[in-house]
Amino acid sequence: MSKDLQDEDLCSLARTVSVVGDRWSLLILGDCFQRVRRFEDFLDRLGVSRAVLSQRLQGLVDSFILTRVAYQQNPTRYEYRLTPKGLDLYPLIMAMQHWADVHMTGRKGRPALHVHHRCRHQFDPVMVCSECSEPLIAKEVSMIPRPGGAAKRASSSTHFFEGDEASANLWTEHETKAG
Repeated sequence: MSKDLQDEDLCSLARTVSVVGDRWSLLILGDCFQRVRRFEDFLDRLGVSRAVLSQRLQGLVDSFILTRVAYQQNPTRYEYRLTPKGLDLYPLIMAMQHWADVHMTGRKGRPALHVHHRCRHQFDPVMVCSECSEPLIAKEVSMIPRPGGAAKRASSSTHFFEGDEASANLWTEHETKAG
């Protein structure tokens, strides 16, 4: 993406895509969440060229998604570990894997299943509301423009509230609290 990451004209989604939106960065992150950490292991698993892998890893380090930790001296070799900022991308990676499992699998089915260690059950990731714990459905969610958003995008978002009394009330309550 040509715009600077801190550009106020970028929406949250565009800012995220500018950091992790290419194929190799996403695949690297997927491997990181499977505890792959070393350059050679990424190479073996992904089949990416050394140059592209180096570039993507450096970009993820520069964006504070990964950190380099030396694991060997003479020559110095590094592992790439997720930072707290990188760990926050886990729901995104899980959602993408789940989408592919639902929409892109053939007759053989899913390539892998997820097991939650605490309850020991296989699961599908589900996004829920942080307030009521109900599953989130796109038609039941709207966005409230905020000062941190670009003016041109915020003004186009107000259509969510036109003729929708419940959303208009939420907007008023939210602005009163934030004000």
